[in-house]
This record gives sequence, structure tokens and C-alpha cells, in this order.
Amino acid sequence: MIKDAPKMKLNPKPYNLAERTMQYALLSREFLKRYPKNSLSSTDCRQLWKSTGSVGANSLEATEAVSRDDFIYRIKICRKEARESAYWFSLLKPTTPSVLEPERVSLFEESNELVKIFQAIINKTTNHTKQSHQY
Repeated sequence: MIKDAPKMKLNPKPYNLAERTMQYALLSREFLKRYPKNSLSSTDCRQLWKSTGSVGANSLEATEAVSRDDFIYRIKICRKEARESAYWFSLLKPTTPSVLEPERVSLFEESNELVKIFQAIINKTTNHTKQSHQY
């Protein structure tokens, strides 16, 4: 039996990226706990569980980067994991019960927003690096 989705919303979104990625992982896990499991969806759900958690974990790793290149590398991993999460949320669309669909859509959209945030960080960091090396 599928439980009704709780009234969980990603708004207001935290400005702190660590908080936002933590909220994203937690809400994704709540969604996955209610998602009906079968032999076809279990692999997709497992991969989604991993990728949504990896976004925040790598974001924390980026804050401890030992160099600018290390920071950029970690943020690129965050972007990659957020993109992968959007992919897994898309794959679940055909089998998502209607009661869970609004939550799936919201998490899919958050995945894409995080991709944009990480891309902006990469752009700003690499542009700053290029400007600081110009004479």
C-alpha cells in the first residue's frame, strides 16, 4: 500500500548550499521510502539513493579542498551527481504512482536547479582563476 506523500516542499530553499543539498538528499530518501519497489525499479531507486546523497557529500568535500583545482574538481562531481539524479528521477516517471508524482517532479526540478548552481560556481571560479592570471 502506498502512503500519501507528506506535505514536504523544498521551499523556502536554504541559501546555505550544505543545508540545501542535505534537505535534497533527505527529501529524496523520504520519496524513495514510499516508492513502490519491484524488480524493475529497485536498481533505479538504489542508484537514485546513492546519487542524491553524493551531491551533498561532494559539496562538503569541496569546502575542504586543498587547492582551487581540487575545489573545481569536487564541484564538477556535484554537478555530475545532480545531473545523474535528474536522470534517475526521469526514469521513474512512467512507474510513479500519481500520489507521488508531484514530489517526483519537485525533486527532479531541484536536481536541475542544483546542476545550474554548481555550473555557476564552476564558471565563477574558473573565470576568477583566468582573470587572476592575466597581466
